[in-house]
Amino acid sequence: MDYRRTYRSAAVAYADIVARIPADRWDSPGLGDWTLRELVGHTASSALRQVADVLGAPATMVEVATAEGYFAYGRGVPGPVLEAAVAASDDDARATAAELGDDPAALVGQMAARATHALAAAADDDIVTTPAGGMRVRDWLPTRTFELVVHGLDAAAAAGVPHNLALEAVADATMLATRLAVALGEGDALLRALTGRAELPPKFTVLST
Repeated sequence: MDYRRTYRSAAVAYADIVARIPADRWDSPGLGDWTLRELVGHTASSALRQVADVLGAPATMVEVATAEGYFAYGRGVPGPVLEAAVAASDDDARATAAELGDDPAALVGQMAARATHALAAAADDDIVTTPAGGMRVRDWLPTRTFELVVHGLDAAAAAGVPHNLALEAVADATMLATRLAVALGEGDALLRALTGRAELPPKFTVLST
């Protein structure tokens, strides 16, 4: 798959989801303890605004070689470090939610435009500074597509609106989740569940949070 095209299509679809959210749903439950506005704030920050920031921060060496390695990184950090990262993510979600103001769709659309513009100026093998360490652009960007797809589905479900995510973007996110499950030693359990041979444990997830 063309990771650039997939990211752009996911960004456009996410902006469309935000534009469809009814005015009376923004303060309703979104995901976990987040309201729908805070969920959108988190996604806009982590999957749109962060793209331009990271692509503008070169690194000198590759420390994480794959997209699944980026997500697996969170499983290996000490508990207090992970807790601090989760708290910082919560703070950022709420701060960005406040920034969305009375016209969230307009700001999210602007963020998507800046992100895709920054991506167009980056080379596949450029090494950039990510929260998990230095990564090549072509390996890191799929993690942002994953965020857009997963949280796009979350937001659409919470708001009761269609998501219109491209099949290619959903497939890309699904394959990344599968590779992550294999990397974490959960590949057998996932494959058996997908082929109807067993059920996954309650609250099974490949994510650290």
